[in-house]
Amino acid sequence: MKGESERVPGKNMRDFCGKPLLCRVLDVLQCHAGISRIVVNTDSERIARLASEFTKVVIHERPAALRGHAVPMNAVLAYDLHLLGDGHYLQTHVTNPLLAGATITEATGRYFSLLPEYDSLFSVISHQSRFFDAEQRALNHDPAVLLNTQDLAPLHEENSCLYLFSHASFFGNQMNRIGRRYALHAMSKLESIDIDTEDDFLLAELAWKAFRE
Repeated sequence: MKGESERVPGKNMRDFCGKPLLCRVLDVLQCHAGISRIVVNTDSERIARLASEFTKVVIHERPAALRGHAVPMNAVLAYDLHLLGDGHYLQTHVTNPLLAGATITEATGRYFSLLPEYDSLFSVISHQSRFFDAEQRALNHDPAVLLNTQDLAPLHEENSCLYLFSHASFFGNQMNRIGRRYALHAMSKLESIDIDTEDDFLLAELAWKAFRE
């Protein structure tokens, strides 16, 4: 969790329906029986203080070399996993406030049931719409054959809600949370809302009030 963000200033600590945004996901992780520890990697003392109120939380202060907007997430994960050692890990973001405990349970159950055939799992949104690439080429349909959208081959969008992997698969795949043999886990669009912009923040608050209050 960074103290500052580019498009939505201070979003991780900003009020989200009565609580700091970061607390919404931490509430879910804290209450989940399958999660033994919650590691919060941060460059912010204020975030560290807020997160430390949760009994499962362990704070990793982000070193100077890993601070800034250009640092890739896999580099941060490598730092954390070096400290934590062997085991299985779920990674999520506090910018996914609608992520539900039931989804974590379902995804982790699939992840462990698919081992060792698959080495990792991540969440997606499935789309059945007509897509074109930057060269205006149809990706999943023939423009001359107007199939109903529900009959189109789905395309899957990585939604950044959750990633499941092991210490061994991460370092065995050139420090990548997505392994060589990964499984996709579909989630609903509303639960997948990821806050990157002010519009996202508004949409997430509206969804929260509609479905959680």
